[in-house]
Amino acid sequence: MNIKLLLIIALLLPGSYFLHAQNEAIDEDLFVETFSSTRVVIGQSVDIAPNGDMNLTIQHHFGAINTGFSNFFGFDQAATRIGIDYSFNDWLSAGIGRTTLKKTWDGFVKFRLLRQKHNESMPIGLTYFVNMGVNGLDVPDSLNAKFSERFSYVHQLIIARSFGERLAVQLMPTLIHRNLVEKKVDENDVFTLGAATSIYLSKRLNLNLEYHHILSSQAAKDYNDSFSVGIDIKTSGHVFQLFLTNSQGMLEQHFLPETNGNWFNGDIRIGFNIIRVFTLKQKDYF
Repeated sequence: MNIKLLLIIALLLPGSYFLHAQNEAIDEDLFVETFSSTRVVIGQSVDIAPNGDMNLTIQHHFGAINTGFSNFFGFDQAATRIGIDYSFNDWLSAGIGRTTLKKTWDGFVKFRLLRQKHNESMPIGLTYFVNMGVNGLDVPDSLNAKFSERFSYVHQLIIARSFGERLAVQLMPTLIHRNLVEKKVDENDVFTLGAATSIYLSKRLNLNLEYHHILSSQAAKDYNDSFSVGIDIKTSGHVFQLFLTNSQGMLEQHFLPETNGNWFNGDIRIGFNIIRVFTLKQKDYF
């Protein structure tokens, strides 16, 4: 079996320690909050923010560590994205953002289709994520580029399950469409399959793993699978995520089909996400 597929399977295999960590005092009618944030590492999680909450997200990826001391092991280079998203209700959120990589503007929507419940009447969570990116780089007039060629799109299903209070896993089948590609042999449509897991070490600290396998043959020849490992640190009103990744990009159309870094060659980047939560709608607690 392909070693990459084995890694996906390994991310989804819970041990007995996690399976039996369920807190018996939990109200069985409550919904499950699967992950601690709307992102696992650099990819989306199955969760959306609570109704009426707005997230301000700052994402930062430094350069590759193996660039050496002359680039201060990657700290002289950086890619950044800043974005906001708002949850209109318990099943719909939308957001916009801008990243320095290819000067890309993006907009996205997340639809929660199913939500896991403690009483097992709904054993999984299911979310549909769609986004659109617009490349903002200057193009010479001589190329006669159409504005529509700047657009790229992502469609992703996120299927997740929480096992007690210690472990959450999810699968992410994804389609990326790019209106314009760099080479004739490149595919406009790229398919990937992702897997992610979060291991809760305490109420405020958890370990995250995220892996995306490229299924399309040409993209797999030219690029590497994206793999990231990190930790979440939760405080009042903030989630701070610190991680290592081989991906420079922060948008799905960048890191899923176009990851150049190779972990075994030291092409590893230090990154972090800062997610600040603002409650804009008064909640009823009755």
